[in-house]
Amino acid sequence: MHYETARLTAEQMAVASGYGAKATWPAGFDIYQRGSEAEGLFVVLKGRVILRTRVKAGRGFIPAVATIGGTFGSEGLAATSRIGPTYVTDAKADDESETLHLDRIRFREFIREHPVHAFALLGQVMAEYAILLDKLRELATLSVEQRLVAVLSRLGRQKMFVDRDGQLVLDAAQNRVLCELVGATRESVSLVIAKLVADGLAERVNGTIMIPSISDLIARSQESPRLIGELVTEPNRPVPTRPTPAA
Repeated sequence: MHYETARLTAEQMAVASGYGAKATWPAGFDIYQRGSEAEGLFVVLKGRVILRTRVKAGRGFIPAVATIGGTFGSEGLAATSRIGPTYVTDAKADDESETLHLDRIRFREFIREHPVHAFALLGQVMAEYAILLDKLRELATLSVEQRLVAVLSRLGRQKMFVDRDGQLVLDAAQNRVLCELVGATRESVSLVIAKLVADGLAERVNGTIMIPSISDLIARSQESPRLIGELVTEPNRPVPTRPTPAA
């Protein structure tokens, strides 16, 4: 399972900056919306950008959070048609963020003039694509509890969510984002968090969730059949077996 994504280095982003347009977005600003015309791709230079698919009023699903050195909006590099590529999610700055945008023409120039750095950028896009495929597997095969542990484990490897003591700390606003990352209702996620608190793997104080040790969370998940790593089958549904050849 992928818990970490490679990030572009400061040098790679600096070289790419010569071919793109920088922009600063205030917290909560909509960078683009699903269905709008897509062009090129974005690189996050500062802050973080949430990609969200709206499910219904007040609810959504977050397939990815782009942080420093990550990319988003790469559907803008798709082969053009008479209609042209469009964005498949909404993109919103979660806090004050700075991005670099490379349109298709400048991106081709970047590849031609700096192939090493350009292929590092393409490698970043492919690494993020691989994580999306892994998340699809989780949605199709894992329970809410298993998906929650997977998401917490990923967040625990991002410095912006970890305090000086190495604890994963999520405030009330981030808890709402957590539900959309898991792809479950607040009620379902709250029940799982209560289980983790009862097991001593999490603490909840005034709406803030703290995970003292991500390594303990991962170790417990590997031991417990109700967490990550176990085969999930539907209740009362037999597991298919290989037929025995006739004698």
